[in-house]
Amino acid sequence: MATSELASVDGLISATTEATIPLPDDGLYRGDGVFEVIRLYAGEPFALIEHLDRLERSAASIELPVQRAAIETELEALLAEFGAGEAQLRIVLTRGGRRILLIEELPERGASVRLATVTYSPTVILNGVKSLSYGGNMQATRIAQARGADEAVLVTPDGAVLEAPTSSIFWVSPEGSLRTPAISVGILESITRAQIVRSLHVEEGEFGVDDLIATHEAFLASTVREVQPVAAIDGHELEAPGPRTTEAAEAFKRSLQRALAT
Repeated sequence: MATSELASVDGLISATTEATIPLPDDGLYRGDGVFEVIRLYAGEPFALIEHLDRLERSAASIELPVQRAAIETELEALLAEFGAGEAQLRIVLTRGGRRILLIEELPERGASVRLATVTYSPTVILNGVKSLSYGGNMQATRIAQARGADEAVLVTPDGAVLEAPTSSIFWVSPEGSLRTPAISVGILESITRAQIVRSLHVEEGEFGVDDLIATHEAFLASTVREVQPVAAIDGHELEAPGPRTTEAAEAFKRSLQRALAT
């Protein structure tokens, strides 16, 4: 099929621009559903099992049925149609019962990213759920951009650092240790974050925004960004990339190479 963007809706493959879903569907009306985004390297999904496991956990948290076998079958057909390109795969499950699989072009990513802190109060009943209700996250990004940054870093009203709207954040303490917020503070259980934490010595905990602002080096980590240096936080210039960022990028690359070689 002569397009890099493909969709599978309940197993029916088409160009994304030609795909349709029946309405009504509370996935669209109310953001009631879950999703995953998976990186494709030469057409191969990275950490597919981990992403599908998290999809099931998210769905279970909002009492949404999952037909994993059907997803896997439809995904195999979609990947065969796509071939060996570089892209991202989005899986969406809606309250209306739709299984939507989308192959999308990778978004452009700069060599580094500038952040602005944005106050955000997590929805406790959706902690750890990768739900379709991302309106707050996207508004946080727009607030940060209005301040001259590229992306937000979310901070609770009492000053605890959380994450970026679609990424985990890591930074270096004054003592030189690598830090990241613990899952227990209310952030998503990021798969890329887990790869880095397993590969390097990382302090996990509840850290105040002053600790983050005082850093000289930080980076974001996500499926699409991989490891991206942070050039500034609230106007404070950082080393980008610094040595710990380079170390994390190299560790993630090794994890990626091992996974794709199997």
